[in-house]
Amino acid sequence: MTAPLFDTLAIIGPGLIGSSIARAARAQGAVRSIVASSRSPETRKIIAKLGIADKVVETSAQAVEGADLVIVCVPVGVCGTVAKEIAPHLKAGAIVSDVGSVKGVIVRDMGPHLPDNVHFVPAHPVAGTEHSGPEAGFAELFENRWCILTPPEGTDAESVDRLAAFWSLLGANVEIMTPDHHDLVLAVTSHLPHLIAYTIVGTADELETVTRSEVLKFSAGGFRDFTRIATSDPTMWRDIFLANKEAVLEMLGRFNEDVAALTKAIRRGDGEALSEHFTRTRAIRRGIIDAGQDTADADFGRSHGHED
Repeated sequence: MTAPLFDTLAIIGPGLIGSSIARAARAQGAVRSIVASSRSPETRKIIAKLGIADKVVETSAQAVEGADLVIVCVPVGVCGTVAKEIAPHLKAGAIVSDVGSVKGVIVRDMGPHLPDNVHFVPAHPVAGTEHSGPEAGFAELFENRWCILTPPEGTDAESVDRLAAFWSLLGANVEIMTPDHHDLVLAVTSHLPHLIAYTIVGTADELETVTRSEVLKFSAGGFRDFTRIATSDPTMWRDIFLANKEAVLEMLGRFNEDVAALTKAIRRGDGEALSEHFTRTRAIRRGIIDAGQDTADADFGRSHGHED
């Protein structure tokens, strides 16, 4: 096994993503030791019981003492508060990163609090499940998934390379973008789909003419997928939509225009326009499969046995 890339990794907020990073880093020998912190006594107990960190501490400040890689894994809305808390305790030369789904606000909220003698390299591992909490994590979560790094202008290039190597070792494909470009891309690939999922599941729940039992009984694959997405952590997604407001509103505006065009085609009985639209969008699905980001298995690879 190669020498560890970092001596000490500090994970602040070891939920699904944080605990998966700890598991993967340990499995790949990416770090010598792992320190985890959580405000929740219950979470600290779980992490200690799972044994995925060498040390479990109460505060973020304690966690970062002496760490040369710090990954903040808390909801986007509190990242600035955490940055302010850890700033006086960071080791000179440490790399500070995060896992947030929005990057512009992370740069604005965290960056000003961090001292000049550390390297700030925000990151977004585009991976996850509908489950949350440290027990839901697993070492393979990042394999063949993308991790997007969004270093602010002027960031030390060597630190970016070191963090990229860390994520590559965990199995991820690494891409580098500006924070604002990331937020625009993710608004259409992740944030808008979640907004639509929350909306359509809510609409089905509110329909008085369709009983809840019928919605559950006759759920076709499409609706089932929406319900899976709509079970994602409410606090996290509230923060994401508020933090990426401009990009989400821009994509939502475009989406509403497209829905209006389809509405018009259906009202006019314009089958040609519908066929053209559906044919064009099928190519996106083929592209995702060709890129290795999903499977072409029957029924979208769904398990017909026990589903977690």
